[in-house]
Amino acid sequence: MAVEVKVPMLPESVADATISVWHKKVGDSVKRDENLVDLETDKVMLEVPAPADGVLKEISIQTGETVQANQVIAIIEAGNAASPEQENKAQSTSKPAETAAPQTDKPAEKPVSQDQPKEVTHEKSAALSPSARRAVGEHDVDVSNVEGTGKSGRITKDNVLAAAKSSSSARTEKRVPMTRMRARIAERLLEVKQNTAMLTTFNEVNLQNVMDLRSKYKEKFEKKHNARLGFMSFFVKAAVEALKQFPAVNASIDGNDIVYHGYFDISVAVSTDRGLVVPVLRNADQLSMAEIENQIADYASKARAGKLTMEDMQGGTFTITNGGVFGSLLATPILNSPQSGILGMHKIDQRVVVENGQMVIRPMMYLALSYDHRIIDGKESVSFLVAIKEALEDPARMLLEI
Repeated sequence: MAVEVKVPMLPESVADATISVWHKKVGDSVKRDENLVDLETDKVMLEVPAPADGVLKEISIQTGETVQANQVIAIIEAGNAASPEQENKAQSTSKPAETAAPQTDKPAEKPVSQDQPKEVTHEKSAALSPSARRAVGEHDVDVSNVEGTGKSGRITKDNVLAAAKSSSSARTEKRVPMTRMRARIAERLLEVKQNTAMLTTFNEVNLQNVMDLRSKYKEKFEKKHNARLGFMSFFVKAAVEALKQFPAVNASIDGNDIVYHGYFDISVAVSTDRGLVVPVLRNADQLSMAEIENQIADYASKARAGKLTMEDMQGGTFTITNGGVFGSLLATPILNSPQSGILGMHKIDQRVVVENGQMVIRPMMYLALSYDHRIIDGKESVSFLVAIKEALEDPARMLLEI
């Protein structure tokens, strides 16, 4: 019985998807709920499971093509799972048949060892010295394009090496289409630059007390909560406390209205091979340090596996991004529309600072707050960043809420 494989219902606001990767080919046996193909949307990857056991009979939509919800993309012949012998037969029959070469009395050629240089068969090979012949085999140089400078135009080893070097340094280009996610990221970033009055303010924070707390309790924390005590949970807590003091940074613009959010959904930027994604920590003010760390670790794992959902990334009232993990010392983050503020973390550097009239070395980090100047004034933005700085430099007060 033939069973249709259809595109599932797409997330809200997603009109179509693109076939990204087929994990099965025609003739392969499949099991019910086994992932057949990945669909790429503007933000997430969707898996399409097999609706029944059987054999993949037909693939009607190929990689790179656009599909709609409920569109048929493949056919499964249900109930007849192929044996390994059948699968091998299907694979062999899927290849173009090769015309058998006529048999001759010519003796079989002796296999060439991989350690030996390739044999040079071009007519100009007669003009090669033994060392040049070996160089041609090692560097896979086409001697028909090599001009000899030796006696009577003979090709030398130096001629071959020069040709190989010239070939390897050739200026090449490769043109590939943007993925849907990359195209959407580009579109959103350009939209933010054009439609907001974005400005950035900077400060620096001494993380000595945070690092001392982590060093003292990280083993006990991990043992009790099964979570690594990172820096992000401290920054999420500090951001929430600062947002409570400056609600405009937690607000957004909707037409001619300012929407003040009475909750704290913190978007945390996560880098993947496909681009930057921003899953959301819902009600971050109600989460413990361990819950924050566990959720971030879970989101990072899902992001790398391409399993984040639209629900994971929708919403968010404020964003935190950490370029420091890649070595960034200072940068200007771009707003995550329609949010009005984004905090940029950077590399922790041991720098000389002055404390109580003495020069000391401390682990310092530059902070950057980009904000929409249409609803956030300069005084608010600077005060907000100072509030984060003070919370991180005295984390005990922040965690005790005093």
